[in-house]
Amino acid sequence: MQSNNKSREGVTALYCRLSRDDGTESESNSISNQKTLLQQKAKEYGLSNTRCYVDDGFTGTNFNRPGFQQMLEDIDLGYISAVMVKDLSRLGRDYVSVGHYTDIYFPEHNVRFIAVNDMVDSADGENELAPFKNIMNEMYARDISRKCRSSHRLRGNMGIPLAQPPYGYRKDPNTKGKWIVDPEPAEIVRRIFRLFLEGNGVESIAHILQEEQVMIPLAYWFSQGLKRGGRRSHTDPCRWNMNTVWKILRQQEYCGDVINFKTYSKSFKNKKRLENDPENWKVFHDVHEPIIDRETFELVRSRLGKTKHRKPKPENGEKSIFCDLLYCADCKHKLWFHTNTINRGIRFFSCSNYKGDFRGTCLQRHYVREDAVYEVVMLELRRLAMLLKEDEAAFAELLARETDREILAKRKHLESELQQALLRNDTVSQTVQKLYEDNVSGKVSDEWFLQLANRYETERMDLKAKIASIRDELSAMGTAQKGRDTFLAAVRRFMDMETLTAPLLQELIDRIEVHEVEGRGKNRTQRIVIYYRFVGYLDLPEADPVTENTRKGVAVSYLAKALPA
Repeated sequence: MQSNNKSREGVTALYCRLSRDDGTESESNSISNQKTLLQQKAKEYGLSNTRCYVDDGFTGTNFNRPGFQQMLEDIDLGYISAVMVKDLSRLGRDYVSVGHYTDIYFPEHNVRFIAVNDMVDSADGENELAPFKNIMNEMYARDISRKCRSSHRLRGNMGIPLAQPPYGYRKDPNTKGKWIVDPEPAEIVRRIFRLFLEGNGVESIAHILQEEQVMIPLAYWFSQGLKRGGRRSHTDPCRWNMNTVWKILRQQEYCGDVINFKTYSKSFKNKKRLENDPENWKVFHDVHEPIIDRETFELVRSRLGKTKHRKPKPENGEKSIFCDLLYCADCKHKLWFHTNTINRGIRFFSCSNYKGDFRGTCLQRHYVREDAVYEVVMLELRRLAMLLKEDEAAFAELLARETDREILAKRKHLESELQQALLRNDTVSQTVQKLYEDNVSGKVSDEWFLQLANRYETERMDLKAKIASIRDELSAMGTAQKGRDTFLAAVRRFMDMETLTAPLLQELIDRIEVHEVEGRGKNRTQRIVIYYRFVGYLDLPEADPVTENTRKGVAVSYLAKALPA
């Protein structure tokens, strides 16, 4: 009988917790001092069968702590009959959750609760002061959180990085708050950007890195002894995920920028990070050494937003270098790349919005052969190279004239749209204010007011985003000269090459518009219009017709002709 009574007494859990904030409060809060105090008090209470549960470095506002959760599991299994803590703040600093455990959970499981310094012992009945002490403990955590947020905001507005360095950078051991390039992963980042510009999708890039046994960022950080969040156990440390590649390709920090306040938390009790609206970000340009030049990054970002890359099927051969560049001249949808199912040598493009094949809205197929496009683009680029070689000054003047004309027209259009958006935004604000006054005076019912207010608020948020986007476009127009220089450098590189490559096309061409075929037989013609990056459509002098054989028995006659004004 004595043995059975002793087994029912169970284990006395001595719970110790210390967070970084609590560590500065008092030396007596150290884990070792908490253990010594609790073991001494357990003997005084006559509780000899003790077990320690420790959470070192965990905040009291979050109860998802490993030591605490292990203690709860043991309580559920019936092993524990008493829980002892130094004071109520060691159990937690959320008065609602602490009250739940002390008033509901522990009594339901017949667990005695003792908070030594607060003189709380559930065996003596309820303690009227305990709820007030729990509130004071939460107020302490709230005050610490407010001070931390204020310091966080101040450092973020000064341009000091608030987040950990991304893959490719590491903290400068000599200068606090500065990032330096980490050579090995930085080279992997550059390779990822090169692979993408060569026409590889994010899934294909992940597959290539995995086959080459390149360690994923988290595995690399762990191998270097760097503390980062994430699972420490990986069955394959070289198994790349397409989301990891996607994130690297969209990481603006690789241009040398610092971006603060990309995420936020709603409350000091809720540690979950939420995505912040980009308009609330703080961006500081050229703070650290770039890994990727800004032009390359912007090109990759623009391509990422246009298509969802898929790994090509082996039977279809290599992906066309013109993918993501060809567009329908009528409906402006992208042309999809196809390979003939019978003759794999026939590779072509057609409108993705064609009514006949894809149940779209475009009335024409806009079929064009890949080899025909290749010859046309090659001949057109040779014309550009020849003009540049014969008279570089005249060619630069032509670019300036064309780009200035394009920019002037686009700026005028954007400024008009911005003015209309600003006027509409003011009108919506005034309408909402009048609607509120009518609701207060009783002219408009609450139901009708809520319905209209929600509609206007949605429109106001759309206008806000549109105004910000237009202002960004207007601001970006100041880089026209830099864009022209980049274009000229790309044309010079083409002069040294004998074939077209995907990276070169991405540098030179913004899009190629394909018109529907006109005429039949020998009179069959098709217009293809090339729009170059930074400069748009170039009105070059007309040239003599050229005929090129694209394959055996088939030739393409190319006539360089300016578009009608």
